Amino acid sequence: MRIFRLALAQMNATVGDLEGNVRRIKAFVDEARSLGADLVAFPELAIPGYPPEDLLLKPQFVEDNIRLMKEVAAYSQGIAVVVGFADADSDIYNAAAIAYDGQLVGVYHKLYLPNYGVFDEDRYFKAGRVCPVYVINGISVGVNICEDIWYAIGPTAVQRAAGAEVIININGSPYHAGKRTFREKMLSTRASDNELFVCYVNLVGGQDELVFDGGSMVFDQTGRLIAQGSQFQEELIAADLDIEAVFRSRLRDSRPRKDKPSILDQIGTAELVRISEFVLMDSKPSLPPRKPVIYGPVGEVYAALVTGTRDYLQKCGFRKVLIGLSGGIDSSLVACVAADALGEKNVIGFAMPSRYTSEESNADARALADNLGIELWTIPIEEVHTAYLNTLAPYFEGTEPGVAEENVQTRIRGNILMAISNKFGWLVLTTGNKSEMAAGYATLYGDMAGGFAVIKDVPKTLVYELAEYRNTQGDKPVIPMSVFEKPPSAELKPNQKDEDSLPPYSLLDPILQAYVEQDRTFDEMLAMGFDKETVKRVVTMVDRSEYKRRQSPPGVKITPRNFGRDRRMPIANRYRPF
Repeated sequence: MRIFRLALAQMNATVGDLEGNVRRIKAFVDEARSLGADLVAFPELAIPGYPPEDLLLKPQFVEDNIRLMKEVAAYSQGIAVVVGFADADSDIYNAAAIAYDGQLVGVYHKLYLPNYGVFDEDRYFKAGRVCPVYVINGISVGVNICEDIWYAIGPTAVQRAAGAEVIININGSPYHAGKRTFREKMLSTRASDNELFVCYVNLVGGQDELVFDGGSMVFDQTGRLIAQGSQFQEELIAADLDIEAVFRSRLRDSRPRKDKPSILDQIGTAELVRISEFVLMDSKPSLPPRKPVIYGPVGEVYAALVTGTRDYLQKCGFRKVLIGLSGGIDSSLVACVAADALGEKNVIGFAMPSRYTSEESNADARALADNLGIELWTIPIEEVHTAYLNTLAPYFEGTEPGVAEENVQTRIRGNILMAISNKFGWLVLTTGNKSEMAAGYATLYGDMAGGFAVIKDVPKTLVYELAEYRNTQGDKPVIPMSVFEKPPSAELKPNQKDEDSLPPYSLLDPILQAYVEQDRTFDEMLAMGFDKETVKRVVTMVDRSEYKRRQSPPGVKITPRNFGRDRRMPIANRYRPF
């Protein structure tokens, strides 16, 4: 039997930390070597970190990453290594280095460069043209990168025609809710259609607004999932591939014989590189048992928020955060995420009651802080609020009190939080959700003031689901039930409710999903059963609030289309779809 032992290093790279990333890579090479792996693969652009963005326009950055790639190649004694880096050869390429036994034996240049959503690869890279297959320990291995595998007739098909029995696909595939299932179906199809092993390795960890969920996978020639990595955890996944099963399967399938070579030639040129012939090993160490951590639909979103928050803070050098605790559901969820990401001793809650803050909200904030074990500072704002109103009174004389007076309170709170941040070097986490950010139900320089917006891509209805999920984790619920039961309110005037200014969230969120994430037309939204005037109102609020969103801090992307990286609309915009 020809058994190929494969290792996938699901690592957390940091953009720009070239030396730190290489140290991580070498540690994984050591671990894979100790398991007797024939090959260990690392994610896309693992050496420079993903995505490096305009660092790629700095020649020294590219040169340094190539120098360190060669250092990794020299470290490959006794094992094959596939690692992502940025190559330079009269242009810049998104590349994979293939090293074996201390030597660089090949470089693959990514063919398909995504330029949609969060991706901007045409800005930086030139597309490759060669689809190499490497014979490693007698096994034909094709290497390609991320987007390359999404095409049914693409590099994988070219490499299969050239004899590939195994495909190594290295990835920097960002997370959004539900993406794992979509990936799994696609990869299973590629494996079964081409009758080969598809080995998919993905990044894990947060980078600015993006979060990578890992979830590396290995599929056999029938499309069956035979190994997978945990979600949101750095780890090494090892599996033994029965290559003879590929040979037996292909003997019974005549379909590839009918493929027209001219179609594949248009994609790229096949190239066979012989590196080492098959050597039968007497024995290899037994692979340790593994039980990957895979979350349900709500749990994976919560894990993404924790991962994205933790890595943003740690990679930017912050150790502590402060959060304004209103006693509401949004700030309660953000506090839970922060405590789980950083530890309760690194989270400081701030209660800043005004004349309109209910005693119930004060009590809920205290109870949450006690349940989480975080410190709570209470800074009443009534005296400052009165001083502001008195100062403005001569200029507001003759006008009716309204939003301007209400927002004075939230701007006072934002000012206090930023002063504490400035004094102690702690980062402010804002607590606005996607529904509020979409509709503009947020105050510039008030509750939008801060360094990271944990739930800015989380619709309000999902906020409640996440809070309920968090209450099922651990020994006891941490968010008081009264937080779930009371109507959402900014508490900036007597008896205020969010529904005074917005449609009910159960109605608002589906309209926002249709308009923002799905780009539904006005008529399509009406056909979905939404009220005409409500749709007009929501669309108008979304479009008029673009200037606010442009000034908001970054936050974790968890939906297929977030504000900022995915959806880029003009600020000065008079178009309306009705």
